[in-house]
Amino acid sequence: MAAPTPTPAIVLIGHGMVGQRYLEALAERGATATHRITVLCEEPRPAYDRVHLTSYFSGSSPEELSLVPAGFMEQHGIDLRLGDPAESIDLQARTVTSRSGRVVPYDVLVLATGSYPFVPPVPGKDAPGCFVYRTIEDLLAIEEYAQTRTTGAVVGGGLLGLEAAGALQGLGLATRIVEFAPRLMPVQVDEGGGAALLRTIEGMGLTVHTGVGTQEVVTGEDGRVSGMRLSDGSTVATELVVFSAGVRPRDQLARDAGLAVGERGGIAVDARCRTSDPHVYAVGECALAADGRVYGLVAPGYEMAETAAEDLLGREKEFTGADLSTKLKLLGVDVASFGDAHGAAADSLDVVYSDSRSGVYKKLVVSPDGVLLGGVLVGDADSYGLLRPLTGSVPPVSPDQLVLPAGLAPAAQLGPSALPDTAVICSCHNVTKKAITACATLPEVKQCTKAGTGCGSCLKVIGQLLPAPADKGLCGCFPFTRAELYEIVRTRRLTSYEQLLDGHGRQEARGGDGCEVCKPAVGSIIASLAPTLGASGYVLDGEQAALQDTNDHFLANLQRNGSYSVVPRIPGGEITPDKLIVIGEVARDFGLYTKITGGQRIDLFGASVDQLPRIWARLVDAGFESGHAYGKALRTVKSCVGQTWCRYGVQDSVRMAIDLELRYRGLRAPHKLKSAVSGCARECAEAQSKDFGVIATANGWNLYVGGNGGATPRHADLLAQDLSDAELVRLIDRFLMFYIRTADRLERTSTWLDRLEGGLDHLRDVVVHDSLGLCDELEALMADHVANYRDEWAETLQDPDRLRRFVSFVNAPGAPDPTVRFVPERDQVKPDLAVLTLQPLDAVGGNR
Repeated sequence: MAAPTPTPAIVLIGHGMVGQRYLEALAERGATATHRITVLCEEPRPAYDRVHLTSYFSGSSPEELSLVPAGFMEQHGIDLRLGDPAESIDLQARTVTSRSGRVVPYDVLVLATGSYPFVPPVPGKDAPGCFVYRTIEDLLAIEEYAQTRTTGAVVGGGLLGLEAAGALQGLGLATRIVEFAPRLMPVQVDEGGGAALLRTIEGMGLTVHTGVGTQEVVTGEDGRVSGMRLSDGSTVATELVVFSAGVRPRDQLARDAGLAVGERGGIAVDARCRTSDPHVYAVGECALAADGRVYGLVAPGYEMAETAAEDLLGREKEFTGADLSTKLKLLGVDVASFGDAHGAAADSLDVVYSDSRSGVYKKLVVSPDGVLLGGVLVGDADSYGLLRPLTGSVPPVSPDQLVLPAGLAPAAQLGPSALPDTAVICSCHNVTKKAITACATLPEVKQCTKAGTGCGSCLKVIGQLLPAPADKGLCGCFPFTRAELYEIVRTRRLTSYEQLLDGHGRQEARGGDGCEVCKPAVGSIIASLAPTLGASGYVLDGEQAALQDTNDHFLANLQRNGSYSVVPRIPGGEITPDKLIVIGEVARDFGLYTKITGGQRIDLFGASVDQLPRIWARLVDAGFESGHAYGKALRTVKSCVGQTWCRYGVQDSVRMAIDLELRYRGLRAPHKLKSAVSGCARECAEAQSKDFGVIATANGWNLYVGGNGGATPRHADLLAQDLSDAELVRLIDRFLMFYIRTADRLERTSTWLDRLEGGLDHLRDVVVHDSLGLCDELEALMADHVANYRDEWAETLQDPDRLRRFVSFVNAPGAPDPTVRFVPERDQVKPDLAVLTLQPLDAVGGNR
């Protein structure tokens, strides 16, 4: 019998973004089933998203930044060794020795060691208070050190340097940027783009030094950083320095092993990513590609990883160069460059639009015969997704129409339809228009092509390429979306569902009773507009009562055994001992189960319908009101204790949470609303998992929107920074009313923001910059709500007619529902649910 053929062994050194993409490429091609794979990783965690590394400071956890799907390593039999990097390679023996002393043999070795930060060799560079900005561990160290500092500086004004500056500012430090080149982002933007970027960034409160270098890091008597001496002779005070002056290929391991490296660094590879040893590949930032370049962007690294995987399997694929186009949002400013951004081609011409007032700069580089060669976009990069694929062709409209804003030139009919099928829409994963249009939905695009899962700059164009739903109507009763119905109700001042259905419903639905989809949606619209329309704001008055969801019918949450829960409002989670005692007494007297909720209030379970008014009466007398736990409305505004008690707090988060909760209580919306206020960057109130969250800074408040901590978690996006109390409230007013006005039925703010055309940028334009001229109207709608708010529990108790609905049986008022029963558990009660018992058929007279 023949001896079994040994399974070929692949050893991957490095588990960053490119390393993980290589593993995925092997898995997609079935190679994980035919090879034994070992990964030696220096860091203590698996591959994570370095492109969005700075999002850690806006609330993304290291786990959320992970690029490794749950169970991926186990499913593919990959041996991932964290914190055990390779120390040496023996090319003759084909082995790798790790830091732990383990010797790992290989048939194929793949180097994905990435790069390391370049730190200028200046005196004081190793002093306490000096950091680099490369890994999650770097960020954790910066965050800890910054807690007791007030000033910071970043050496380097490139992509990562600006991100680092934004992070330091977000940590509450007065921040400056020192860039040796005469402009910021010298590689990506030209002089005009750099000037526009400079004006915008300085307007955000950062200090920028260009055309100067760092001569020395100055230290104090304790040996820690106290300042920097610059090449122009000036000295600036700073307590923390982040070096972000570029990167260098990590090729030392390859050098020591005897592999060929470039004169200026980088492991030399051919077009198939093979090194000077045929058994060794190199991919990503550590490699010197066949065209003589080291690529520091993730997209070329991904393509190199796929090339190496294909070559391993004997398939034809080459990497001979890559598109260096990039689109980023740095400190909230859109910056993009593509193609020949600097106009290096002979006889090239520039078409430029510059508006220094608004911080917008656009330049297209074209050839004498009209071919688009490249461009730079600063402040407004919406057209990047369409312009980049057109590079190398003559655009269907003149270049001046492509750079001038709307209103200054004839409308340029340039959309995705103008792109050829071969146009690359997603440069991160090299996905063409043809591949995207073969899909029907965005989730399908992401799953089948990976487009939109990298940097995200292609998502807008992808959305424009996908087919629109044939019928956008809310349901079979209405041909309009919820947002359109909102506008009809508001402008026509309709106060009843019947008016809306008979006047604007589908022809076949008019005169009918409607359906369970549109009735609650219309009920919510009328309730949210009631003060403006002059309608009753009480949701159980007249026709409105028939429109409500199950919970709203009795202003309480229906539970699984037919009983109801009662949740009084506890603004900001602050409560007096006397009120706590009242809640305890009510729970005791009515035999209710009590539970402290995640929203910092107390839930009382087990009330029958007829008990609800008596429970409310006790609570209202003590100063409580409805917590609206039953409605699509504001639930809670959580808070930490803030600066009043906490030694880290920088603002009074409890007071702000109470103010916000009392302002927006009872506000009906397409879905429930949750909020929180944290008193410092430690984020104890988890504000970034809320529909709108507030985090205190030394200069005011940061406002985040669109978060969700539910079944599909989403971290909220930063809408505005360092707001005063009045500015904060005004922006939240606008945000909430714009959401209520434009969202779909049962659409959370997180889903709405992802769907909103233009996303966060458009939202910021509307509610911060008033681009649509709606802000006065949005503020007036909120003012109407605040002025006309009435507690629904108290309103019910004051009206005998309204109280009559709160009975278990209409024909036997006062009779309890005998099916609602309880049994004791842990000194409280729980529902006594009937259990279905199965018996053999012959036991009940049946046949087997």
